[in-house]
Amino acid sequence: MKRTQFDRLVIHDFEEETFHLPVHSHTYYEMVYIRKGMGLHLLNNNQIPYKKGDLFILSPEDKHRFEITKSTHFTFIKFTDSYFAGHKMHQPDAFLLITPESIMRNKLLKEVKLKMNEPCVSILQNTIENIVAYSCRKDVATSPLVYYQILSIFGLIKEAAAKLNIRIDNGQPDKEELISYIHQHIYNPSQVQIKNIASRFNIASTYFSDYFKRNFSISYKSYLNEYRTKLIEKRLETPALNMKQIADEFGFTDESHLSHFFKTMRKVSPVQYRKRILENSNKNRILLR
Repeated sequence: MKRTQFDRLVIHDFEEETFHLPVHSHTYYEMVYIRKGMGLHLLNNNQIPYKKGDLFILSPEDKHRFEITKSTHFTFIKFTDSYFAGHKMHQPDAFLLITPESIMRNKLLKEVKLKMNEPCVSILQNTIENIVAYSCRKDVATSPLVYYQILSIFGLIKEAAAKLNIRIDNGQPDKEELISYIHQHIYNPSQVQIKNIASRFNIASTYFSDYFKRNFSISYKSYLNEYRTKLIEKRLETPALNMKQIADEFGFTDESHLSHFFKTMRKVSPVQYRKRILENSNKNRILLR
């Protein structure tokens, strides 16, 4: 299911106990702010718990839905490519190199929950409230005031990403950018092969392993395998995903290849790991009753 939007900017502010849409994608970009409530955000193949104050960003490549466990008040800010194009004259220099659209497409920002501390938490809440208050006006899509409010949210996203060591700018290659690149391309094994990543960062392939070990105190292979394993663990915590889907996402040749890799890393098969997680989850539900 793919939802289409022709208006440049749409603000939806509502509360519900059961999310009204199945898994879907969009032709537009979307910010989702949780004003109150709790539940799970099923984003691509990830399952992220949400609560009051959380912010999620989505681009046309993403698929998602919400599972609500406590009545949730959402604010959806939806915009098309033409929204930012229509505000070129208002665009600050900071967004000339790294555009809002490229931030929204950053895959790594979909694997984690953006964490903010005060005063950023209050600033975000107040900004959302300002946008919602202004959304009743007919000129909301052309309003410079609303545009700058939305840009301020991107500023908060950039600050939160920096705390998570996620690089979203186009600066010169450094340690943080190298790690961010690995995280972004972990789903494509060929992209993170030493010969390719070394070429990407202008490091001799014969020297890359030593360079990585010296800078990160862990071998490149160990880091790569451990990070991939942690992502797979998160996928296994989502019962709706079968082993073939997980194997395909991470570039394994088949389910057997995935199982062999995971068992080597965790001394237990993916099926056994999932069974253990589900059993623990059921025990916790019983205890909470």
